[in-house]
Amino acid sequence: MAPVIYPTTNFTATEQLCLDRGEGIYVYDTDGNKYIEGLAGLWCTSLGYSNTEVMDAITEQLHKLPFTHTFGGKTHKPIMELAEKLKAMVPVEDAYIFFGNSGSDANDTHYKMLRYYFNAIGKPEKRKIITRERGYHGVTVAAGSLTSLPANLAHFDAPLEALHILRSDAPHYYTGRRGNETEEQFVDRIINNLEEQILAEDPGTIAAMIVEPITGASGVIVPPEGYYEKLQAVLRKHGILIWADEVICGFGRTGADFGCTTMGIKPDLMTFAKQLSSAYFPISASVIPGWMYEAMIAQTNEVGVFGHGYTYSGHPAACAAALKTLEIYERDNLFEHAAEVGAYMQAQLREIFTGHPLVGEVRGKGLIAALELVSNKTTGASFDKGAAGAAAQKACQDNGLILRAVAGNALALCPPLIITKAEVDDMLARMKAAVDTAYAELQDKGLIAA
Repeated sequence: MAPVIYPTTNFTATEQLCLDRGEGIYVYDTDGNKYIEGLAGLWCTSLGYSNTEVMDAITEQLHKLPFTHTFGGKTHKPIMELAEKLKAMVPVEDAYIFFGNSGSDANDTHYKMLRYYFNAIGKPEKRKIITRERGYHGVTVAAGSLTSLPANLAHFDAPLEALHILRSDAPHYYTGRRGNETEEQFVDRIINNLEEQILAEDPGTIAAMIVEPITGASGVIVPPEGYYEKLQAVLRKHGILIWADEVICGFGRTGADFGCTTMGIKPDLMTFAKQLSSAYFPISASVIPGWMYEAMIAQTNEVGVFGHGYTYSGHPAACAAALKTLEIYERDNLFEHAAEVGAYMQAQLREIFTGHPLVGEVRGKGLIAALELVSNKTTGASFDKGAAGAAAQKACQDNGLILRAVAGNALALCPPLIITKAEVDDMLARMKAAVDTAYAELQDKGLIAA
């Protein structure tokens, strides 16, 4: 076994699959086995594998200027061009962009910039951040504290109180409803809970609320109709900024340019990574409005610098990769393609799995979805220790399909945006066979409710 500390891995179960190469929507292991990469790596390889245009853009930049930092007044053309391109795309007023390396560090950057901004305008008390149960925003100290998944908090002693993190209800109707509560009643209850929490904490002490338009690692939760409209009304009423974590949803995943567009969110801040470069080179972006940037100028002048930044912030090869990726999205109408093929995938998922005895809920938008695996379809009872998710994930892999069980027993899929309808059919056929296999295994173990 290699001396590697593997991320998000059980240390007693490492090196189970060694991948060797990829092409299109497929990856191959070192034994030559072929798999559909049904989660686009980690929700990120939007252009699939072996896109020569992106690789050539990276190579060309490496030959021209393989590295330069962007500290102390230094810059380069790719970072300026990428910033201008993103500014023209995002629904943020007069946007300014800070570049990093991952979604985690981009959310950490936002956390720090919020502190910096409110100090700049004389409101240092406005520092609390609201996140949601079942939210995922990264694994660095601040981003990890904004994350609400148990495995990402256990044993790390996250400094939640020191960082002033507040938690609100997850907007998942299927698991969060009470009795015969309708979706509208569910939304009204959790929004009322949020406003009561805001008032109890004092709105003047709360800086922002961070939301994934549609969640990823917590099980692809699509909030009910009306949720975001009512959420934004409460936050605007109390002067709380809306921070959209678009690390997974951004750039076509939901069938639109951004998850905010799909879900009707008007954000103040936005976080990007993953599909920004189709994951061909690490890059992230923290987007803030111009009025926030302008307020921080005097403080940077007083100190001498904006004392935040990474060696690889705006790495020229990363910016070249992102520029080419955005060019391909636009030229090949990939957002429109994702909307069309995504609508087909969502319809097929519901037709195939709605009546399946192991599936309690089918949910998703565009080319991101999940099946909620349950031991009892009537009550929605789940499985202990993610037993169904683990069984289904293994059965998928055995059947040439790589998916991921998240939040215990949600089987998530998120294929590359380039997938075709014929490839969707193949993917879902393999998925159906795998879920059938998992159901039979769980029955044999006596884990299915009678």
